Amino acid sequence: MNEFIKKIDELQKQINEMRPLARETVLSLRDYYKIGLTWSSNAIEGNTLTETETKVVLEDGLTVGGKPLRDYLEAQGHGDAYAYMISLAKGNEITEADILKLHRLFFVKIDEENAGVYRKNRVFISGSTHALPVPEKVPGLMKEFINGLKDPGRKEHPVITAAKAHLDFVFIHPFIDGNGRVARLLMNLILLQEGYNIALIPPVLRGEYISSIEAAYENSSDFLTLMCRCVYETQKDYLRMLKE
Repeated sequence: MNEFIKKIDELQKQINEMRPLARETVLSLRDYYKIGLTWSSNAIEGNTLTETETKVVLEDGLTVGGKPLRDYLEAQGHGDAYAYMISLAKGNEITEADILKLHRLFFVKIDEENAGVYRKNRVFISGSTHALPVPEKVPGLMKEFINGLKDPGRKEHPVITAAKAHLDFVFIHPFIDGNGRVARLLMNLILLQEGYNIALIPPVLRGEYISSIEAAYENSSDFLTLMCRCVYETQKDYLRMLKE
């Protein structure tokens, strides 16, 4: 993990030296990562849209025959949540209302009643041996989570802070569905607020990603290392695009 942090810091220095970017470049990159993050985050959860199909849904509002309706709704909802995440990146804090709105934007077209509302029922993760908090504890745990994000005493590297926030959020699992999507949006929001780029988790790493979350109940090192890898690889891709 420390090896990746060193590499991340080296690339971040290069990225900072290239700033500020032209407005047109910033907008183009924003659209690029909107498609990339929407596709990869949804694919991790089983969405069958390809990256190209996701682009068509988000940019043209079109559908592709033979795909489940929910897959399109997830792409549209994630696109809306992404736009809100970008608007929050200009600030320096994340509130409970922000998290609820992120979920509502993602989930409202799928299940309006439960969109932006903490779960009221027990939920279970298939393949996991660890029980999730009962619904009565979720509001209190989320307040603790938010307060932890505001902790001025944090001395961790920003990438580690973002990755741990992702992990803490999925351990609470506050919503009936869509927790993984919101967790990845929150992680990226923290990265953006700290001056870093969006980090993509390639769907090819889905198995490693899920197993590292499960292992993190005992030891989070594999998960944190994986997130550092994803940040580093996304940084390399970012620099490659700017230098071409």
